[in-house]
Amino acid sequence: MAVPPSSSPSPSPSPSEQGTSRTGLMMLCAGAAVVLALNLFGGNGTSSGTASPPHAPPAAASVPANPAPGLPTSAPADGDPAPAGKHLPRSRPVRLFIPKISVDAPFTALAIGSDGRLEPPPADDTNLVGWHAAGASPGETGTSIIAGHVDTKTSPAVFAGLGELVKGDTFNVLRADGRKASFVVDSVETFAKDDFPDERVYGDTDQAQVRLITCAGDYNRTVRDYTDNLVVFAHLL
Repeated sequence: MAVPPSSSPSPSPSPSEQGTSRTGLMMLCAGAAVVLALNLFGGNGTSSGTASPPHAPPAAASVPANPAPGLPTSAPADGDPAPAGKHLPRSRPVRLFIPKISVDAPFTALAIGSDGRLEPPPADDTNLVGWHAAGASPGETGTSIIAGHVDTKTSPAVFAGLGELVKGDTFNVLRADGRKASFVVDSVETFAKDDFPDERVYGDTDQAQVRLITCAGDYNRTVRDYTDNLVVFAHLL
């Protein structure tokens, strides 16, 4: 469930499996656990091209963190406290649409395994994204994590073009309740897996936010993983 920082898939053949971002989405590269040590796809002996974070997202209650810089906040009206902002009730995501990079993909639920890593989506499915089912659903208040592979050993995968997104681009999530949650991109950033900002990426918020994560950077054939993670920060429109 990951995408490379560049707009096109890695020129060199990816290892056997897709790489993932190293933060809480083992599904892409490597994963971290509830304790911030999870690389979704790393350490499984296969190459991956999906985005997996270096650390895993909190499994249950997460330590509150400040929203990422630049995200909109609702101004108080008539002296009342500022509301949490627009959000939708909890509902399972069904399909992800990112028109700019031609993504039209179904979701699979991802859980944190016994090794403390977020389990990756099937490595042989190039058009599948995963979401951290124990966390916020897309559109619900909080930080929803969506990961996907950037490539496989034979071809580009669902998040191969993720790095082409820029601030202001939009994408949609069709939910099981029939509603479509629309998001706008706030920033697109690349982080070294060895210095991944877990709290910023996974920290809880009082807004409905989403993180799209995939692998990026160079592919290290020794450890069979990418060096970086690409993260798209977005909020509900």
